[in-house]
Amino acid sequence: MRIVILDGHVVNPGDLSWDALRVLGDLEVFDRSSESEVVNRARAADALLTVRTPLSAHTLKQLERLRYVGAMFTGYDEIDLKAARDLKIVVTNVPTYGTASVAQLAFALLLELCHHVALHSAATHAGEWSRSSDFSFWKTPLVELQGKTMGIVGFGQIGRHVGEIAIAMGMHVIAADAARKEAPNWPSFHWCDLDELMSASDVVSLHCPLLPQTRGIINFASLSKMKPDAFLINTSRGPLVVEQDLADALNNDRLAGAAVDVLSSEPPFLDNPLLHAKNCIVTPHIAWATKEARTRLVDTAVANLKAFLDGHPVNVVT
Repeated sequence: MRIVILDGHVVNPGDLSWDALRVLGDLEVFDRSSESEVVNRARAADALLTVRTPLSAHTLKQLERLRYVGAMFTGYDEIDLKAARDLKIVVTNVPTYGTASVAQLAFALLLELCHHVALHSAATHAGEWSRSSDFSFWKTPLVELQGKTMGIVGFGQIGRHVGEIAIAMGMHVIAADAARKEAPNWPSFHWCDLDELMSASDVVSLHCPLLPQTRGIINFASLSKMKPDAFLINTSRGPLVVEQDLADALNNDRLAGAAVDVLSSEPPFLDNPLLHAKNCIVTPHIAWATKEARTRLVDTAVANLKAFLDGHPVNVVT
């Protein structure tokens, strides 16, 4: 069994181990692979593991030995699933490794919008507090979350965990999801459509997958329904948001603030409008990347491959 990892550095920059995969076969790890490099690097592979390296139909057809692709991520839209199915290549993903970490960052971003901790710390270190005539000062409005409404778009495992944290902080929670499962027994919780959620929420947090029907759901029309003092959080997928529309809403004071961990192009182009918008926090897709979450990711990727080799594949997406 020859196993090739196409882009291992982003998952394991050196603080984790690939030894469990080496037990399963002859392993070769590349830090990064461009699409044009895949065929040469994986020509002899029986199994490929990848995070975000594109695997097109053209590429897959040239990998005659390949029988397994393990996406080391929840998303797998870089893989041509139809081609994999036609070629009888099993594709798996890692669906739940980052729930706690993503929910944690969603609130780290939200709390930064509420208190601008970094700004106030920098001001203090720059001597502004020392020069102040008062025992306290603040450079931005400070926002208390208790009693406010959190609207969650996409109420899967991560969305529900975000809701649990919101409830613990005294917020009300509402949710919109095309596939509604059992509602949680939280005070004042209710399902709603996207329009109602956008207009009723003080905070909107996105946790839905990127699908044709969700691409660009945050746009001029939906943003126009939000309260001018509301916040938008996106720790899901960048293309859910029409970025110019969000930047315009922020720059024209139609929205109080936004925080995004994902963008439509990653790494972003320097002219991305959200990099220059008012009160917009942008972090470099780090919600998933705690050591704890990456350890679960690698462990599950190993378990997925082992289950495939044992003849009982799990977490199969095609």
